[in-house]
Amino acid sequence: MEPTTLFEYIGEAGTGHARLAIDATVRSLHRVNPLLYGKFCEHLGTNIYQGMEAQILFNPTFGHWTFVAAENDLNCVDGGVPPEADRAAIARRIQVYAERMGWPSPAWLTEAYQAGLAFGWVLLGPRDAVRASPDVGPYGDRAQRVEALGEPAGIAQWTYLPLHRVRRFDYRLVGRAAEPAEAELSLAPVDASGKVGPALARTRVSLGRDWTTVSGQLELPPRAHDLADTPWELAIGLPAGANIVLDRVLLYPEDHIGGADPDVVRFLREARLPILRWPGGNFSSGYHWRDGVGPVDSRPTRRNPAWEGLEYNLFGTDEFLAFCREVGCEPLICVNGGDGTPEEAAAWVEYCNGTADTPMGRLRAQNGHPEPYGVRYWEIGNELAGRWQVGWTTPGGYADRYRRFAAAMRAVDPTIRLLACGSIDCEATDEWTERLIREAGSELEVITDHLLTGGPVDQHTDPVELYHAFMGYASTLPAKYRAVAARLRQGGAREPRLAITELQLFAHFQGPVEPGATLSPATMPTPATIAEALYDAAIIHACIRMGDLVELLTHSATVNHGGGLRKVRERVWANPCHYAHAMGVALAGGTPVRVRLACDTFSTGRAYGRIPPHRGHPILDAMAVLSADEGELYLMLAHLSASSGPVEVEIDLGSLSPKPVAEVLTLRGEAMHDQNTPDEPERIVPQSSTLPVEGRRAHLTLRPFSLVRVTFHLEARPE
Repeated sequence: MEPTTLFEYIGEAGTGHARLAIDATVRSLHRVNPLLYGKFCEHLGTNIYQGMEAQILFNPTFGHWTFVAAENDLNCVDGGVPPEADRAAIARRIQVYAERMGWPSPAWLTEAYQAGLAFGWVLLGPRDAVRASPDVGPYGDRAQRVEALGEPAGIAQWTYLPLHRVRRFDYRLVGRAAEPAEAELSLAPVDASGKVGPALARTRVSLGRDWTTVSGQLELPPRAHDLADTPWELAIGLPAGANIVLDRVLLYPEDHIGGADPDVVRFLREARLPILRWPGGNFSSGYHWRDGVGPVDSRPTRRNPAWEGLEYNLFGTDEFLAFCREVGCEPLICVNGGDGTPEEAAAWVEYCNGTADTPMGRLRAQNGHPEPYGVRYWEIGNELAGRWQVGWTTPGGYADRYRRFAAAMRAVDPTIRLLACGSIDCEATDEWTERLIREAGSELEVITDHLLTGGPVDQHTDPVELYHAFMGYASTLPAKYRAVAARLRQGGAREPRLAITELQLFAHFQGPVEPGATLSPATMPTPATIAEALYDAAIIHACIRMGDLVELLTHSATVNHGGGLRKVRERVWANPCHYAHAMGVALAGGTPVRVRLACDTFSTGRAYGRIPPHRGHPILDAMAVLSADEGELYLMLAHLSASSGPVEVEIDLGSLSPKPVAEVLTLRGEAMHDQNTPDEPERIVPQSSTLPVEGRRAHLTLRPFSLVRVTFHLEARPE
């Protein structure tokens, strides 16, 4: 049985000091699971496209962009989001995109969109010199017709280029012409006033009457490096009389890694990411995996079923698994439990894990991957209790779905590990959990939870209490999860486990911000701030203390969604929580030992979302782990209070024999809302220092909003 005393604390009010004693004689029965440091990615916003994926252009397949209606809850009885039809509302959304992406004037974009050009592109030349209309591509989805009635004429898109890394860019264009024509593909810088300069790279593209794929490279001169922060115009110029149809125009930096952004791959590889969940999220409930395999240029562009925008299907199963291979992490696939079928999910398992003599294994081999991928973790549906989900269902509906999906998927590969979709804020006594256990208990292995809570806040919300509510949330999880596990065991699950497959700070600011407001969107804890780093660390530590009860955790998310990495204008940097994960993963494989802590406490007076009030919660969190070879002791310390000042921590290592100098890694902000920005991408990064150790004691000052990892090097025990 797992010790229940790995973390003990005594409240000592207002001292400014803390005493921490480590007892290595009391140890967890389980080593720290590396899968607690996982991440989640979804086809949402710019998480995949303009995020993990390296392709630079927006709407490169000329799809019919779907703007989402602002009022959608009443219109979607089957889940998902309805399209916006109001022109004024669409114009307002285009303005938001233009400001965020650094595009030319919103009016120019709106005019082009209403004239028949795919959103994200603009018309070049006088109005009487060029026309655009929708057309049909070689595989039946939307393509773009462009007619040049005079000169100059064509279409263009403003974008940013990763010139801090490369000057050469691979392009691929699929198109045809009513009569053979030659187009010019070019890249030109745009100055601060919006004036487009002379093209610094150009090439000719010949199009005939039949669909043609043309690929090549555009190379910018060395001086382009000085224009790394400048927008660029990618233009497709046409001679007068040209009448062409474009199915896609793609632009990749030469250094892409199988289509993935090399900076993103590097960040995640350096952080030793252990597992990555994909393709959603809400997106998975309307995603049909066959759209995303096979020759990439023949894949259809679809409306994103859950979010605003399009799914280009450039990043499908094979690309995801190649991404995982490059990063060095294990994949977790969430199947479509919404409008998908058990047969579709089973075929996906066979595509990934079947031998080349099975139907789907043969398809995988035809797509260039003869060996099975061996994907172990599969999640059956995402948040299907929620009416926002495509194909949402009732508690009895999911119990029925789970049994049918599980049977079909295990028939293909009985070795896979299945995760059942829990309710939001999974509880042992809620109807969803009870019905699932009652009807499928013996078939359950892992049930999921999404820690997405915090609720609505406004300008009158006390920021300190909000922060403390989040910082104390981890303490509520052990009792809740043990109750779920006990109920699972009673229902017939042999070794019940839970998995947290989405996690992030989730308070939502509402209303105005007036002078004197106590809280604003800029001063509250969000996933981009140091608060997320500390919140995540506290929850991961709570999971570690539960032994092997929590099988994995996939934090939200990889890029431009929740907390993790940010990619804006082709520059990639990290939120503080990314560095916190990288610091914590050093504990993986080690053995937790008992910590006794005496320190001040904080309390809260109200609930925030599903976070209950806290009483007497310690202002510090501590986790001590012996490395696998017992040559080091890792001590993770988090200062969780927004109202306490620096704390002098006295550390007693008990029976351990440390060497005279310890290594310290500190991640710290100045306030709960402190974060990295495009202008200061390394404002909050781990800082290294050393700590003297006197005998078996050390003293450390722990400042507010800080996460610290102390590595004590231990003397070898005598044989």
